[in-house]
Amino acid sequence: MKHFFVTVIAAVCLLFISGCRETQKNSPKGKITFMLVDTEGTPLGGPHSDRVISTMERWTGESVQFQFIPMDQYNDKVKSLLGSSSGLPMIMHINKMDQTIVAAANKGLFWDLNEFIWDSEKFPNLSKANKNVCKSLEVNGKLVGLYKARDIGRNGFAYRTDWAEKLGLGEPRTPEDVYNMMKAFKEGDPDGNGIDDTFALAMCNYTGPFDIMQTWFGCGNGWVEQNGNIIPIHQTAEYKDALDWFRRIYDEGFIPRDWRSRESKKWQDQVKKGEAGMFIDVMDGSRRIWDSFINSKTPSVVDPSKTAQMTLVGPINGRTLATSGYNGFLAITKAAATREQVESCLRYIDKMCDDEMIVLAGYGMKDVNYTLNERGYIVPNGDKASSKDYSALNQTQCFIPHMLSDAKPSIQQNDRKIKELSVLKENERHAVFNPALSFLVNSPTYAKSGASLDKLIDEARTKYICGEINEQGLQDAFDQWNKQGGTAILAEINAQYRMLDEAQK
Repeated sequence: MKHFFVTVIAAVCLLFISGCRETQKNSPKGKITFMLVDTEGTPLGGPHSDRVISTMERWTGESVQFQFIPMDQYNDKVKSLLGSSSGLPMIMHINKMDQTIVAAANKGLFWDLNEFIWDSEKFPNLSKANKNVCKSLEVNGKLVGLYKARDIGRNGFAYRTDWAEKLGLGEPRTPEDVYNMMKAFKEGDPDGNGIDDTFALAMCNYTGPFDIMQTWFGCGNGWVEQNGNIIPIHQTAEYKDALDWFRRIYDEGFIPRDWRSRESKKWQDQVKKGEAGMFIDVMDGSRRIWDSFINSKTPSVVDPSKTAQMTLVGPINGRTLATSGYNGFLAITKAAATREQVESCLRYIDKMCDDEMIVLAGYGMKDVNYTLNERGYIVPNGDKASSKDYSALNQTQCFIPHMLSDAKPSIQQNDRKIKELSVLKENERHAVFNPALSFLVNSPTYAKSGASLDKLIDEARTKYICGEINEQGLQDAFDQWNKQGGTAILAEINAQYRMLDEAQK
């Protein structure tokens, strides 16, 4: 009798488990669930949004359920869900890697996507992800999210083409070439008005150009791998070389003396108005200056019948400053997704990186939200409200391996935009990454003191460039960085670095 009851109970349990599995298989909860940011109000709420979603689901072979959280509530919602580990979606957008996300990753709340995405047969798009960008989203070697790509090579160097042509200058390749062009732009009367009223490089109280130019000297981006350790770049000889060069161009008047009091909102005007001939920042900023020359019909100093132009160079000495390479990322939660469901999630995300889906999320449906002109380029219907049909879908996209501008069909671009896009692609080959990003977010001391320590170094750099402190004053600032937490950060960073290195051997 005892064995009979055991057998019956076992059979009932098997039937129950089988029923649960069948229920799960056929349940609406089998949908991929997303939590995303509501950036516009009524996302996917346009009159044709159902057709857009149907098109997306047919292409990906996956059924998706979206939850949109208002932007001003989103980060708090993420913290709340990760704190309780319940009510989590399968896939959630995360704005940035911070201590909340690191703590959740250390608790094992996210799948390690390194286990999946490098399979090129299963994930032909995601497997082409940039490994340097992925490293910045790792916690203890585990990839906690798929980055939403932004241009890695967005930063770089540009100059007024006609000024250089008038002075007989070629395109600079090295810092010394740039120095020589600066000297000519300052002293050679590039605008031909006979007045000493020009300088070389547009500058303002935003110090990003110094960050970009530092990379030309080989010191790295914030931090650098050197002799088996990761160290801050201010501890390298190359950083001092860069600062001496900055001080030289300041002393010789190649940048405005009052640059620290100049507002960033009027920064580009220095080039647009003919005061300066160089611009170092994002390449689209230089292209917009070029646009303004065309729109305002600014005459070339070489041939007044033509308009002035900008030459977009990008890297100098084979280097430029990399961006983070992403703007938010998608994490897959262990609480909501089984291993099998992770692959479904990744298949969906991978398929959303196909040209057809990039175009769908960027422009909507052909003959509804846009048409094609006789040359095959996209012409939007001009109805801004129609974007509610499709635009929220781009939050589910990683743009790996390429961006909206690379997808076909595309919007027709002018020559200036085409040049910018080509420089961005070339820049990516020369972009210098920060190797410490994934370690810094897991450093308790950096979380507490990192912002103030970064400010300390930036201020010392500015004072040195402007001659307010000498080499000893610079060294005093470096010593202060050590005492106020820098030494502890170094230890924490390199402990992680060595642990990861050992784990990968």
